[in-house]
Amino acid sequence: MTNVAFKKPLETYREDFTYANSEKAIKRFPFPYPEDQYMYSVNMEHHVRGETGSIYENTFDVDEHYLSEMEERRIVLEKDPDRFVTLSHMDLHQWDVLELLMESFAQDYPKYFSLTKDGDHWVWENHPLGIKHSFIFGDKSTLPCEPAEYITRQAQGDFVLMDQRDNDLYADTAMITCAADWSVPFDLGMSFMEWHGPVPLAHGMGVFERALKYLLMIRLGQPVRRLNWTLTINSRMDTSPEVYHEWGHERGSITPENVGEKIHLRVEVQTLFRLPRSNGMLFGIRTYLISMEDLCKNPLWAQRMHRVVKSLHPEIMDYKGITRYHKTLQDWLSQFDH
Repeated sequence: MTNVAFKKPLETYREDFTYANSEKAIKRFPFPYPEDQYMYSVNMEHHVRGETGSIYENTFDVDEHYLSEMEERRIVLEKDPDRFVTLSHMDLHQWDVLELLMESFAQDYPKYFSLTKDGDHWVWENHPLGIKHSFIFGDKSTLPCEPAEYITRQAQGDFVLMDQRDNDLYADTAMITCAADWSVPFDLGMSFMEWHGPVPLAHGMGVFERALKYLLMIRLGQPVRRLNWTLTINSRMDTSPEVYHEWGHERGSITPENVGEKIHLRVEVQTLFRLPRSNGMLFGIRTYLISMEDLCKNPLWAQRMHRVVKSLHPEIMDYKGITRYHKTLQDWLSQFDH
């Protein structure tokens, strides 16, 4: 089992930005580029367990930033409770995801989490957050909030619960507090194609048609994963449209002197699980951040990052919000590409 460093002081993802990666966290970072250039692809693989210490060692990765991310989630939800949204027909999906997360955490991190079952009477313990709660599985009145909200307040990353109907997937429940420039209240209830409508170029390439066809065939016990990425200024988790006034101007703050410190590669490990009772799908969006400074400690990553940035299609740059500081970043990265 991964040795999670829960004693690390709480870090901030806003205002003074005290977030930092340890050397261990840098080494296990999910660097997302298999080639020296980037273009959209379905790039799905089976979500199987990886080597000890890797981000894929366990079904859901719990790392040194756990307590800090849970505090960030609490702050966002306190300011904007609508970052958790659900539609009325999604109760069964919610219980599905509560069970999946609780069982996975208890199995993979028994030092920190435990789940005891006596029929429908369950006892959940989360030692890092100081939670011990008895409840009746299937009875929402025995929890302090909706089942999906309850458990995702205790799990790193964002989560979308998708209902499968009419050969499509609908984003009908979500906990989104670290969105990369998209709005969950706006997207609630959208079909898969509607949800991904703003993405440039990919639709003409048929990427989302192929992805949807693939996702509809995912079976129980055979989850899949893929990597997605963008760039973020500062170690800011919440870059949703709702708080654009807090972060939008930061894209204009990049200078040749602060590139390494301020620009962060933001990688999402996206996982998809078929749910047993509802036949719905859990879409997990686990976000990892690394500064250019830390990323470039790995010479191979530094070289490839330069080549990817240099060759980005203008529409992708614009969609990912990179255009404004693209040349400054490219020039800074060029020092690592010999």
